[in-house]
Amino acid sequence: MRIGIDVGGTNTDSVLIDGTQIVRKSKTTTTENITNGVKDSLRAILPSGDNNLDVNAVMIGTTHFTNALLQKNRLATTAALRLCLPATQMLPPMVDWPKEMKESIKGYTYLVDGGFEFDGREISPIDKDQIRKAADDMANRGVEAIAISGIFSSVDPSQEQIAAQIVQEETPHIKISMSHEIGRVGVLERENATILNACLSTTSDSVVRAFREAVEELSLGSALFLTQNDGTLMDADFATKYPVYSISSGPTNSMRGAAFLTGIQNAIVADVGGTSTDVGILRNGFPRESSIAVEIGGIRTNFRMPDVLSIALGGGSVVNTSPIAIGPESVGLQLTQQSLLFGGSIRTATDVAAAAGLVNIGNKSLLSEISEEDIKSSLNLMNVMTEDVIDRLKFNADDIPVILVGGGHFLIGDYLTGASEVLRPKNGDIANAIGAAIAQVGGQSESVYSLAEMSRDEALSDATQEAKKRAMSAGANPKTLMVVDVEEIPLTYLPSNAIRIRVKVVGDIPEIS
Repeated sequence: MRIGIDVGGTNTDSVLIDGTQIVRKSKTTTTENITNGVKDSLRAILPSGDNNLDVNAVMIGTTHFTNALLQKNRLATTAALRLCLPATQMLPPMVDWPKEMKESIKGYTYLVDGGFEFDGREISPIDKDQIRKAADDMANRGVEAIAISGIFSSVDPSQEQIAAQIVQEETPHIKISMSHEIGRVGVLERENATILNACLSTTSDSVVRAFREAVEELSLGSALFLTQNDGTLMDADFATKYPVYSISSGPTNSMRGAAFLTGIQNAIVADVGGTSTDVGILRNGFPRESSIAVEIGGIRTNFRMPDVLSIALGGGSVVNTSPIAIGPESVGLQLTQQSLLFGGSIRTATDVAAAAGLVNIGNKSLLSEISEEDIKSSLNLMNVMTEDVIDRLKFNADDIPVILVGGGHFLIGDYLTGASEVLRPKNGDIANAIGAAIAQVGGQSESVYSLAEMSRDEALSDATQEAKKRAMSAGANPKTLMVVDVEEIPLTYLPSNAIRIRVKVVGDIPEIS
């Protein structure tokens, strides 16, 4: 058996799955203390006396790390060490970061000798004394975490690894993140992703520790996994080291759950929650990843993130009149206090849906102020908002299946422009928790290869082995590994027949004896 838990902005969903059968499910309001909410969810699906169930693993998708970045709360004092000189001096680390974010982590920066060309030739050798001097200065400044990045370290990570070893020897207490393990090709965005990972290190320690305690408190004896941004899992130890991989796992959990519930591997999935609707594309059963830089709190990054668009449409979205407008304001967690259905004074999208007979909750006698014309106009606008996102995500004019999941799926109609069919799977309201429960462990690699130096097959083999290595590091059973995606992009602007190769590998979680 497996337990899947997904912490959303409004609700925390949980499910107990035995094979492909849903044994028990729960939906509770997300608490301010997310850890307590996770404990409550575990208790809800494991009533007293059921603690001896054979639960193999607990998978959790959490908003802890997203909230920490957005609220600039509990972030580690962080330094960035770039191996680059004499190159890139005009654009130092965090050059385009929002001022408040940079100040919240102190944001100390150090530029030292090092870096590579795209084909692995050194820009300059590293200077160990420079690195030791920088490490000593970090210790004196009270730095808690360091992000080490080197130019084209994704081609050759050796300099980053040597620098990390020196920093570890000089300052054993500092947590180290290396860019070749986190981001993709593109030094500034990869560096940004690594700095974000580093500043989340103290939060990840406390969060994973709390989750472990919650599992142990119920005497489950289960392995603990956190969900990643690409729809796969990582074990607790891996999550402690790479918290940035969980920043946008909520939408991907829902997409994986939608694929499981419908058996459809290629579709658009709209997850309608209490505050927003997240829309993404399933490709071969996995969320399509963004091919461009993704901003997180105003910071450009390039690590693996889902290609998801969000709109301000959810069950708690405020509906204004004259003219009809929906969002971006939302009552969110206060739906049962502030919406008309429950005696409040704010008209929400759920009020409109209830007035139209699409959902049966609350006291409908309190909705007399909503006219038939307002109902029609509001529901039409909700459909138009969804259709616009569908059109933006599609690569061609062909219609594609649309799967509606999430607690607010009733807000969207059965007929949408651009959709070949609209599906509402049973248990779609907890698709996010199901997606977490059925996920596999994943690993990914991306690097630039010169085909003048090696054959295409050798390059593919190298990238595949690296992806498998990362999947095993994340907790995958080596005997179950399989390649699910390979992407090759010729880099015509570089000499030596350069090519960028990205490989994704997944595997099952190990069986617990």
